[in-house]
Amino acid sequence: MFASDRDTYVVQGWKVPGHPTSVEIPKRLLQHLEADTRLDAELQDTGRDSYILSGQSVTDVEALSQMDIPGHETCVEVGKLLSEGDSGGVATG
Repeated sequence: MFASDRDTYVVQGWKVPGHPTSVEIPKRLLQHLEADTRLDAELQDTGRDSYILSGQSVTDVEALSQMDIPGHETCVEVGKLLSEGDSGGVATG
């Protein structure tokens, strides 16, 4: 999970077969959000202690070169929202 300078997060996670703009992340990854922020993305609970979320594919060569992304992973960019109460990083509404 990387905070960008554009009020977004770049989220690295496992590829979701058939969904190139989605990643699966462990629930504990949400602990790394900046204080008082949450993801502007719907989090689908997999029932395996992880979430699937969708965003924009990251294609910026410079950004990708700074990340260590194994072949079974990818990353997407999602908005960053200010928290409204404690939703544990889950976008509500």
